[in-house]
Amino acid sequence: MHTINFIEMGERIKKQRLLLGYSREKLAEMVDITPRFCYDIELGLKKISLNTLCRLSDSLRISTDYILFGKNQNAQAYEALLGLIEHCPADKIEHLEEIISHYIQAVK
Repeated sequence: MHTINFIEMGERIKKQRLLLGYSREKLAEMVDITPRFCYDIELGLKKISLNTLCRLSDSLRISTDYILFGKNQNAQAYEALLGLIEHCPADKIEHLEEIISHYIQAVK
């Protein structure tokens, strides 16, 4: 049986929020909660309903398993990157591909 660590869960939520460039207020609005409740979730002080969990998952583009348990981190990293790429202007995608390609070559 899995145990939920609410502090770690909040850290995963905050990390993804920051990766996507969302303010706490923006995420709260997207999920239909107050910014204070969002803050409390990120600190692991408050528990969330299933509806809030699903809205967080959709808004942050990460799975509920990852939010709750931190599972499938590689898949989540890819989803996070795809979320960032979606925000890239179409006329800059070619530059982004070059940057990623150069980075991969440099770390091999």
